[in-house]
Amino acid sequence: MTGRPAVFLDRDNTIIHNDGDLGDPQEVVLLEGAAKALGRLHAAGWPLVVITNQGGVARGRYGEDDVRAVHTRIQELLGDVPILDWLWCPFHPQGTVPAFTQEHPWRKPSPGMLHEAASRHGFELDQSWLIGDQDRDIEAGLAAGCKTVLLGNAAGTPPPTHVATSMSDAASLILSQGTS
Repeated sequence: MTGRPAVFLDRDNTIIHNDGDLGDPQEVVLLEGAAKALGRLHAAGWPLVVITNQGGVARGRYGEDDVRAVHTRIQELLGDVPILDWLWCPFHPQGTVPAFTQEHPWRKPSPGMLHEAASRHGFELDQSWLIGDQDRDIEAGLAAGCKTVLLGNAAGTPPPTHVATSMSDAASLILSQGTS
């Protein structure tokens, strides 16, 4: 049986505004147009999965329950647009919490979270897309065999499959290209 494709999403500065460690759900602010763009992808049948590095756990700035609370708040703000799964990597090699102070195969740019999601849900990674705002997102997506969209104004290193200036543009690109 052949699996299905998915759209993998970085969290910070892809779905929500965040330039640092965010463990407070009251500080969650969706990026303009993100809910509508994700709604378009969902309506077209694309499962949506968030994959995010959360090194703030390793640095002792917040705990995993805080990460879950932030994700719950994002889902509330997205309304009827369901995120199928939320995967996060609490590890960081320069952490201060011994249990989380290490490199880990889930930590982007490694593709571990994408492989885990594919295993859990039967996704075909070579038919899937990853949208992110950092080179490490693109590296993880490419390493997993996904097509990638870098949100921003310039191609990164390694070069993404595509560049989009907004989540709306990224959704339009995916909807026009599909799995081909």
